[in-house]
Amino acid sequence: MSNYLSTDKKKITATRFQAMKGQHEKIAMLTAYDYTIAKLLDEAGVDSILIGDSASNVMIGNNTTLPITLDQMIYHARCVANGAKRAFLVADMPFGTAHGDPKVALASAIRMMKESGVDAVKIEGGSVIADSLKIILDAGIPIVAHLGLTPQSINKLGGYGVQAKEEAEAEKLLSEAKLVEELGCCGLVLEKIPSNLAKRVTESISIPTIGIGAGNETDGQVLVSTDMLGMTMGFKPKYLRHFAQVGATIQNAVADYCNAVKAGTFPNDSESY
Repeated sequence: MSNYLSTDKKKITATRFQAMKGQHEKIAMLTAYDYTIAKLLDEAGVDSILIGDSASNVMIGNNTTLPITLDQMIYHARCVANGAKRAFLVADMPFGTAHGDPKVALASAIRMMKESGVDAVKIEGGSVIADSLKIILDAGIPIVAHLGLTPQSINKLGGYGVQAKEEAEAEKLLSEAKLVEELGCCGLVLEKIPSNLAKRVTESISIPTIGIGAGNETDGQVLVSTDMLGMTMGFKPKYLRHFAQVGATIQNAVADYCNAVKAGTFPNDSESY
């Protein structure tokens, strides 16, 4: 009997993702860009994996997220989807794909869903791209919105500082959060805003909020996995906690390997055929 209509009860869908807020269950989200890391994160129990346009920095070495293309993002998202079977998979729509013609935005989002196998897309911005958000949602594509510090707007913002510190800005962000909820987005990333504002937003909307540099009153948290694992050595903003020092571990292991090769002790007899 074909199982093409079956539902994996373990899989976290957009509906389950939203329901976690009502169940008062905090959401743990991390980024991934490849099969191996995605599989490890998934099997460790992470609720959601973000294929972030931070791949532009982490995987390619660009200074900003702006250069990464839709084709590159689809490639990374497909790698993650191949490795993660349980987590809710969210892929960033890269710079320039959702901030112009809504029909182009829809075509880009459809490509992402069809070619990568993710569960949702993430799009930076609110009212200025409302038409694009609506047409994508109307096509049945779940969206996680993103407000506060929006790295794709870094040239306009003039840096990576904390956003919405003034009351007028805070009220505008709160209004934008309510708008993306009304449009039908299934979640909202809040980046680098005051914790008291993040709390206000979280309490004011029914969709889950995922914070990064937004305090602990959001419904969940997200970090770039290589940052959290201590692989981006020397990078330590206030909001980041290192849960491991994998960067140093890798360097030490590579140094030991090089020494063993040069000394002729690798491979030894038991490692040879």
